[in-house]
Amino acid sequence: MKVLIIEDNQDIASSIYDYLEVLGYMVDAAGDGVTGLHLAVTKDYDVIILDLGLPGIDGITLCRRLRLDAQRLIPVLMLTARDSLENKLEGFKSGTDDYMAKPFSLKELAARIKVLSERISRRPTSQLIVGDLSLDVDAHEVFRAGKHINLNPTQFRLLMFLMQNAHRVISREELEYLVWKDDPPDSDALRTHLSNLRLMVDKPFDKPLLHTVRGFGYKLTDKNAEE
Repeated sequence: MKVLIIEDNQDIASSIYDYLEVLGYMVDAAGDGVTGLHLAVTKDYDVIILDLGLPGIDGITLCRRLRLDAQRLIPVLMLTARDSLENKLEGFKSGTDDYMAKPFSLKELAARIKVLSERISRRPTSQLIVGDLSLDVDAHEVFRAGKHINLNPTQFRLLMFLMQNAHRVISREELEYLVWKDDPPDSDALRTHLSNLRLMVDKPFDKPLLHTVRGFGYKLTDKNAEE
């Protein structure tokens, strides 16, 4: 298993590095956000251990860029001394998969790494499938129940990201950043895009897949979701 540690505290990084190496893992480490992001997007890892307070690029921004700009689905475990509920929610909104507060047990950390690596498949594929909805990343084609659906580039990017994160609640901020980066429009353009996406992906069919989770964001799932 290949693990990337992005942590600016040298003592903590060394402790994790040594412990994981003893377990037989291949480990890389970065002491700042810029170096960590570069490694994360140019190399293949099974899990990333990410500190929240990093020099250069903070952990929240790094995770968001990893998910939205680089479209990387590598499992991320956020490791930080900021253990308030607000900090945890901010981390999950940025796309992290798990959260551990400092101080922590190295044994528990290793167990969580193992669970993350087994839970999330990283097999490369251009085909995304949720229920009877399929999207081909390479061919830029979308089908539902065998019917071809024509989407504009923005709708395609939104749907692709929602399908890549199927069954997870995606915040409005994540989707706005996906489309407009750090300069979202003043108008309610995202709601319009999602409404049009619903008209094409859901309305002609019996079961809705795109759900609004009030107060939190949006979820694409073929399971029951709170509206």
